Amino acid sequence: MRIFLIGFLIASVAISCVRQAPKAEQNTDWASGIVWYQIFPERFNNGDPANDPTADEVPGADLQPGWQIHPWTSDWYKMQPWEKKQSDRFYDVVFTRRYGGDLIGVIEKLDYLKELGVEAIYFNPVFEAPSLHKYDGSSYHHIDNNFGPDAKGDMQRLRQANETEDPSTWIWTKADSLFLQLIKEAHARGIKIVIDGVFNHTGTEFFAFQDVIKNQQNSHYAHWYSVVSWDDPTTPQNEFDYKGWWGVKTLPELKEDENGIVDGPRQYIFNATRRWMDPNGDGDPSDGIDGWRLDVAEEVAKPFWKEWYALVKKVNPGAIVVTEIWHDASGWIKENLTDATMNYMFSRAVMEFFINHKMAISAEEFAKKMNDIKERYGLKNLNLLWSMLDSHDTDRLASMILNPDRGYDREAGPRDNPQYVVRKPNQDERKIQKLIVAFQMTFAGAPIIYYGDEAGMWGADDPDDRKPMTWPGMKFDPESHHPLPGKTRPVDENGFDPELFNFYKKLIQIRQQHPVLKQGDFQFISQSMTNDLLVIKRVLNEQQAYLVFNRSPEAQNVTIPDVTASSFRDVWHNSQVKTDGGQLKLAAPARGFVILINDE
Repeated sequence: MRIFLIGFLIASVAISCVRQAPKAEQNTDWASGIVWYQIFPERFNNGDPANDPTADEVPGADLQPGWQIHPWTSDWYKMQPWEKKQSDRFYDVVFTRRYGGDLIGVIEKLDYLKELGVEAIYFNPVFEAPSLHKYDGSSYHHIDNNFGPDAKGDMQRLRQANETEDPSTWIWTKADSLFLQLIKEAHARGIKIVIDGVFNHTGTEFFAFQDVIKNQQNSHYAHWYSVVSWDDPTTPQNEFDYKGWWGVKTLPELKEDENGIVDGPRQYIFNATRRWMDPNGDGDPSDGIDGWRLDVAEEVAKPFWKEWYALVKKVNPGAIVVTEIWHDASGWIKENLTDATMNYMFSRAVMEFFINHKMAISAEEFAKKMNDIKERYGLKNLNLLWSMLDSHDTDRLASMILNPDRGYDREAGPRDNPQYVVRKPNQDERKIQKLIVAFQMTFAGAPIIYYGDEAGMWGADDPDDRKPMTWPGMKFDPESHHPLPGKTRPVDENGFDPELFNFYKKLIQIRQQHPVLKQGDFQFISQSMTNDLLVIKRVLNEQQAYLVFNRSPEAQNVTIPDVTASSFRDVWHNSQVKTDGGQLKLAAPARGFVILINDE
C-alpha cells in the first residue's frame, strides 16, 4: 500500500485534486484566530523508510561505528550500542540521531490533523540541510532529499544539474514535487501551509559557501558572506575565517550592509521566495505555500525585510508573514515588515500565572499583561499572533508544569539544570495542562500546538523537546533512563494519550463553533476575580461569552455582576445556566474552567 501511495503522489503532482484548492485570499483575515500546528519534520512520522538518511549523510555518524536509524519507539534517554561507542554521555551523542520523519509521513497524517481541528501547519525548515533541524540549509530552493520519495535519485539529479543561483538553472527534484503535492493535499482539506525562512545564515554545505571555500576571494560568491580573512596559499595553515551566527561556525552569516542582506544573496532569496509561493509561475499562488515564519528576524536589517515583505504581498496578497521575535514586535507590523509574530509575551505570562508557584503572579497582574499586549497590537493584529505555549526552542508545556519557578525557557533541561524533572506528568499535573490549553483555546490570538502536545508528549528543552511523535497503535518502550550519570527517574509508560487528544479536539471544536472565541474582544471582570481566579468577558456583536479559569487546587464560587443576557450554555458540559437578578453564580472546579456562551 505504501509503495502505491508513493507512486501515486509523485505521478499526481501535476494533476488537480478532486477537491479543488481554494483561490488565494486578498488579505490575511483567513488567519485571524485560527488553530495552528507546528511540525518538526524529522520527528513527525516516517512514511517511507527507504528515504531514511544514511551514515554518510549524517555529520558525526562516523564517530559511531554501526550507526543506524534510531528505533522510533525506543526509550528516549536509552543509548543504543553504536552511540555508546562514541561516549557514555547522552548529550554527546543525541544530535547524531535520525528517526526518518518525512513528507510522505506528513501526508499520511493530514486526516489526523483535520480531525484534531488544525487549520494551518507551520513547518520547521524543510530545505536541504545535513542536520536534523535543517537550520543549516544547503539550499533554499530544494526540499531535503531525505524528506522526499527518492533520496538517492534526487542527489544524483542535483549532481548532474549544474545549478547556480540563477533560477533558470533550477530543476524540480522528486522531493520538491512531493512538497507541492503535500500543499495540494493540505489545501484540499482546508489546511494552510507556512514554512520557515532561515535567511540570516546558511550552512557550510550551502552551494555558494562551498564555492567560497574552494575558490576563496576568486569565487563568484565571495561577496555573499561576512569573510574575516582569506586563506594564504603560500602558508601551510588555513587562514580562511568568517562570521558565524552567534559565533557558530557551522552557520556562516550572509553579508549585510545598511540595507540588510547584500545583492546576490538578496536576489537568490527573492527568487527562492517566488518559487515556493507560485511554483509554476502562472500568477496564481494557490498552488504554493500560504506564508512564511522568519527565523531570527531581528538579526537582519529592516530595509531588507521591507523589500522582501513587499515581494511576498505582490506574489500573494493573502500570504501571512510571522516573525520570530521574543518581545514586543508591534512596531514591525506598523512598519509593514510582518503581519504577526510568535507571541512569547503571551507564553511568559501564561507560565507566570498558571505554572509558577513561588514566583507566580496574581490574576490581576496577569490581566494587566494581557491588556498590555492588546494595547500594543490592537485586537485585529493580536488575533493573528501565535498564542504559543511551547515550541522546538523551549521545553514542552507538560514538562514546564513539572519544573515551575524558572524564567520562561531558562534552566529548561538537565544539561544546564541537573535538578530538572524529566518524568511523565501525573494526573494532577495534566489537569494544569488542560486548564492552560482551555485558556489558550478560548482567548484572543491564534493558538498553535507544538506537535505531540495533544498526544501527551513531554520533554525538556532541545533536544528533549524533539522526541519522535507518539502515534496511536505504536507500542513504545517505557521511559526509565535518565540522561545524567548517577541520576534516576520513575519508570513511565509512554504512548499516545487518546483522552488528552479528545480534550484538545473538543476545545478546538468549541472555538471554531463560536466566533466570539475566535474574534471577540475581551475584558477581565476584576470584581469577580481573586488571586487564583481569572474571569473574562468576550463580546462579538450580540454574542457574549464568560470564561472562568481557576488555578487553585480548591473549587471556587464565582459571582459575575451586570450580566445582560438571561441565559447561557455551558458549552463544555452542554448544560444551561440562567442569570439571577443580572448576575451569574457558578462554581469553578479545582484547577478547572467554565466556558459560557449566551443562548440569545
